[in-house]
Amino acid sequence: MKQAIIDLGTNTFHLLIVDRRPDGLYQTLFRESRPAKIGKAGINQGMITEEGVERALTVLRYFREVLDQYGVAPEQVVAIGTSAIRVARNQSEFIDRVQHTTGIRIQVISGDQEADYIYRGVRAAGSLDDHTALIMDIGGGSVEFILGNQHRIFWKQSFEIGGQRLLERFMPGAPERSDPIPPTQVQRLTSFFQEQLLPLVNAVHQYQPTMLVGSSGSFDTLVDMWCMHDQGHFPDPSQTAFELPVAEFYRSYELLLTRNHDERMALPGMIELRVDMIVVAVCLIDYVLKTYRIDHIRTSTYSLKEGVLSTLS
Repeated sequence: MKQAIIDLGTNTFHLLIVDRRPDGLYQTLFRESRPAKIGKAGINQGMITEEGVERALTVLRYFREVLDQYGVAPEQVVAIGTSAIRVARNQSEFIDRVQHTTGIRIQVISGDQEADYIYRGVRAAGSLDDHTALIMDIGGGSVEFILGNQHRIFWKQSFEIGGQRLLERFMPGAPERSDPIPPTQVQRLTSFFQEQLLPLVNAVHQYQPTMLVGSSGSFDTLVDMWCMHDQGHFPDPSQTAFELPVAEFYRSYELLLTRNHDERMALPGMIELRVDMIVVAVCLIDYVLKTYRIDHIRTSTYSLKEGVLSTLS
């Protein structure tokens, strides 16, 4: 049976089509991510702009064509709306326009549910073991933190401090934007993280994670940069879990914070989709590593989509 998951993220829309077998396993038939940037210029005001709606419809019309090509029945399509849609004052109008234009019905989930799906996806990737991990998913609108191991979740919370929000707050749009990001803005980001992530401090103190597990997004790009630097080629696309050396993270961190947009784009492994947002993302990763004294990083190419898939019968 064919099944499709659409993750309507704040920055990127993702489509995953699989063929599910009776034994519960599945074969991936199609996987693609496209920028929609529905949070751009409106995320911190709680609105999806008209330009954002049009970008979304362009991507979803394409996804609709792909779904039809693969013969996926409408009832087998699960479309998940996250942070930007969750907080938008024009949420209902957006959902109605998408359904009217593409036939795709969007289900908006809470931050708590999003964190649960991310945990399930990371676990399915094989990135967890018996040790307690701090799982982190940096989206465009929200960041999910989960403390758990391969058996269970101990604590989870979604914070509305995603990459698009941080970009518009700390690296506002051209021509005013300072790029590369100046040290004063990095200091402001650090202070902002300290203020916003207070609930995480107590949870980390209680559960004492021994590693950081980064879920897809910017972590995928960091792995790509590492493999291109270390081996001269991209990682095996069938591999779902990686051990990212902390020293390699900081090599990339220095490169990303000292280069402007065009110079970052020239770095091997970089993609247009993440070339700006990865700057604030690595500032957040650096803050987490140093604040909680974590010196072990794993990554998972699986995230929300695979988590949703694992819950479907």
